[in-house]
Amino acid sequence: MVGRKNNYVVYLKEAEQISDLLAILGAHNQLLKFENVRIIKDLRNRTNRIVNCENANMDKTIISASRQIKDIRLIDEKQGIESLPPKLYELAKLRLENPEATLSELGELLDPPLKKSGINHRFKKIEEIANRLK
Repeated sequence: MVGRKNNYVVYLKEAEQISDLLAILGAHNQLLKFENVRIIKDLRNRTNRIVNCENANMDKTIISASRQIKDIRLIDEKQGIESLPPKLYELAKLRLENPEATLSELGELLDPPLKKSGINHRFKKIEEIANRLK
């Protein structure tokens, strides 16, 4: 509440308080319009957050896949990917064949399937081999 000349001005910033005031004043049509705007804004905000999160995850996947492909190609240049242990070789081939795949998707392509953490562990081994060859 702020004093202005001979009057007081009340500022309400929280949506719940504004809704409550409109209800108390009996401004039901305005309350419904206000709530409708709130719902639309909330839906847009949630949608934007989801899209931003998905984009960030996709960016991380692309960056990781690019780094993994670079490591695999370096190993192939220096000694051939066939020189990798069988499990790493199988994963390296899968990554080259599926450059856009997530770790989970690559894991599902293996026989037997492997969880994301197992795939990540194998890529760390591939990265270590590539780093030694640099």
